[in-house]
Amino acid sequence: MTDPVAAWPGELVPAGAGQLFVRSAPAPEGAEPALFVHGLGGSATNWTDLMDLLRKPPADRPDEPAIACEAVDLPGFGFSPVPASGDYSIDAMAAAVGDLIDARGHWPVHLVGNSLGGAVCVRLAARRPDLVRTLTLISPALPDLRPRLLPMRLTLLCAPGVGPWALSRLAERVPAEKRALMMARDVYADMSLAHPKRVAEEAAELTRRDALGYADTVLLAAARGIVTEYMRRGPRSLWHDAARVKAPTLAIYGSHDRLVRPAMAALAARSFHGARVVVLSRTGHVAMMERPGLVAIQMRDLFAAARRPVRASG
Repeated sequence: MTDPVAAWPGELVPAGAGQLFVRSAPAPEGAEPALFVHGLGGSATNWTDLMDLLRKPPADRPDEPAIACEAVDLPGFGFSPVPASGDYSIDAMAAAVGDLIDARGHWPVHLVGNSLGGAVCVRLAARRPDLVRTLTLISPALPDLRPRLLPMRLTLLCAPGVGPWALSRLAERVPAEKRALMMARDVYADMSLAHPKRVAEEAAELTRRDALGYADTVLLAAARGIVTEYMRRGPRSLWHDAARVKAPTLAIYGSHDRLVRPAMAALAARSFHGARVVVLSRTGHVAMMERPGLVAIQMRDLFAAARRPVRASG
């Protein structure tokens, strides 16, 4: 097994009233901008391998534009500081990502989100269509009230007093290396595709965040934001937002996802207008990490279709 590419360098970028840490992969002049948004407990490094594949044209399509890839750490995650507002709702995170795109000034972007990041991207695409050229969702955390073991565990952590106690006990009793392996087993379908170096990197990140003092608070607040959205109904719901999205959309689900039911692909196909919906076989919750090559192929097809001129009807 060859060593994977190193994490892309990053910097703190002013965005709205705060700052966000953004990692960027080098791309040639004229590359189309893309922004990647991670899931709960993740960071911008979750996109490292996919960014490497997209930043240059593929060998079989050399005339295709390259993609200028940037990945953001959501407020309080990764190396992004906690927001002054203390607000970790989906609305607040979508506003922060929108502020970042505005600040970068290269919109509209190819917007890409996984899990929690998928929910954030759906809200942003519905409410700021001017910022979004295409939308790619990988196992998006959109409302699904059918109980599953891992989401139920997340809901339990949101109960008053339970989350802080459980997370502190976990950190005290379980080494970071073992916690990183547990997390990988939750989100990968095929553990042979979880490179040991990536697991080691995650363990190092867990160790770093254990020392910050606010990591558990951020994680639980963001989890409560997801649970709140799952309970929301009517015009403010995420599925209502999905129906409002105008950008060409690709939704990718994993056949063996333990967090987002693959059956949700059918609802996504009905909700997003004209979306391409794909279920990848033998794939878990983080297809961009587990099978980045397959995800890159699907995304390039989406980008190519978005470049084609729209034929006038009638």
